[in-house]
Amino acid sequence: MRSIAVIAVTGKGGTGKTIFASMLILHLCRKGSLLAVDADPDSNLPEALGVEEVEKTLGDVKEVFQHTRDEIRGDKSIWFEAKVFEVINELEDFDLLVMGRPEGEGCYCYTNNLLRGILRKFMKHYDFVVVDCEAGLEHFSRKTIDKADCVVVVSDTSKKGLKTAERISELMENLGINARKAIVGNKITDAKAEEMIENFASRAGFEFLGALPYDNMVVENEMAGKSVRDLPECEFKRNFKEVLKKFESWCLS
Repeated sequence: MRSIAVIAVTGKGGTGKTIFASMLILHLCRKGSLLAVDADPDSNLPEALGVEEVEKTLGDVKEVFQHTRDEIRGDKSIWFEAKVFEVINELEDFDLLVMGRPEGEGCYCYTNNLLRGILRKFMKHYDFVVVDCEAGLEHFSRKTIDKADCVVVVSDTSKKGLKTAERISELMENLGINARKAIVGNKITDAKAEEMIENFASRAGFEFLGALPYDNMVVENEMAGKSVRDLPECEFKRNFKEVLKKFESWCLS
């Protein structure tokens, strides 16, 4: 196994990337030190992981800097580093960094740049870094995760889901992001749908890690506001174990 593995989980919104990322985090944190990064402004990862409260986010750092930058004396990079330590939530099984949704006007360019710098600086302290990306192409177009080793796209069989996967692949190539890429089918209802995802993976140059079924137990668990830790034994979890075997062979060997 490598000294560090940086895994980015992405895909179209609604395909189930966060539940996949959270279950991957809970598996990998048993194998070594892990930093979980919620890089989606909607910040659904903490809830999926069963983290009840996140006190500070990168969005908070942005707001503080905007209001106090003229008052900061000396090297601002030292100030930033101190603030980053404040927003890394040290939990029992893993550390958690949340991008958050900054208030006020302005785009996320600054926060994305801050996240990129943090990942480059701090990821060396962990065996694993798992990034739950914003839905779509944002973190690829801004090269926020340009140091990723593996990119896992979670997709259903919808045209939009597969088109997003295709565009991510093209963008990685155009930007010179030299990471291995794989796809996981989610919310798969039958063998024909699984075959469709597998054929797409072959055409688009993705490693196919397997298919996860549409499972009412997953839906009920999410609707009840429960974390993936509370998900009972079900078809989804059984299939996920098989996907994990392929993932470890592909990404961690």
